[in-house]
Amino acid sequence: MPELPEVETVRRTLTPAVGRKITAAWSSGLGLHMGRKPPLAALRGLVGAKVVALRRHGKYLLVDTDAGKSILVHLGMTGRLRVVPAADARERHTQVVIGLGARELRYADARRFGQVDVVETAREREHVGLAVLGPDALVDGVDPVALHARAKGKKALLKAFVLDQSVIAGVGNIYASEALWRAKLRPSTRAHRLTAATARALAAAITEVLTRALDNHGTTLRDFVAADGSEGSNKDYLWVYDREGKPCPRCKTLIRRTVHQGRATYYCPTCQAP
Repeated sequence: MPELPEVETVRRTLTPAVGRKITAAWSSGLGLHMGRKPPLAALRGLVGAKVVALRRHGKYLLVDTDAGKSILVHLGMTGRLRVVPAADARERHTQVVIGLGARELRYADARRFGQVDVVETAREREHVGLAVLGPDALVDGVDPVALHARAKGKKALLKAFVLDQSVIAGVGNIYASEALWRAKLRPSTRAHRLTAATARALAAAITEVLTRALDNHGTTLRDFVAADGSEGSNKDYLWVYDREGKPCPRCKTLIRRTVHQGRATYYCPTCQAP
């Protein structure tokens, strides 16, 4: 699933859409996440409006228009949002197309776990997806004091705590494993065992791994591409994720893989002491 660095990379490469007027809207009519169909009538209601800004909170993209409304997009697991010449053939599994004159903003999603919606910009945080989000890991930063306070009394595994979007918005499975390795914390440790010192280490590690991935234009394992069609190169710089049986970059112990709540987790049994 695309995480903060991938979604931010898409946002940065969507800039050709800014300043263009919306000329048309189309939907495949198929349901996306939870079977919800994109609101075609609301999308068509934006025809004539101009795209004025591109924003992101956590894993959500917001395409702002001068009509006071924004197109909200979540890429789900396999979603791709691209700006392409209108004359180009549509990619397979294209679900939504927003006409922008000679170009089109196209959303394709093979597994249809993503989301496309229209929200009032001034009331966007009332949207069910945005309402539950905590501070954005890069825009707002990761506050170690707040992180420590939220962890108190929580018996959830530390990895699950880091993945909780109400705690920090934007961190997903790849970067949770990477940040916990960087902070030398075992993913299976209970969150309430986080101390002020380890919270500082974790906050710094989260910021580092996200910034590092963003510098490398995201991690392409299978589906992710930026809005210009380019792949991210961060896969070549991962420390532990998807590296089972390979030596730990710090101590050379072989990386292990386990499953927490249905998600693959990678860690070093030596560096990340329980």
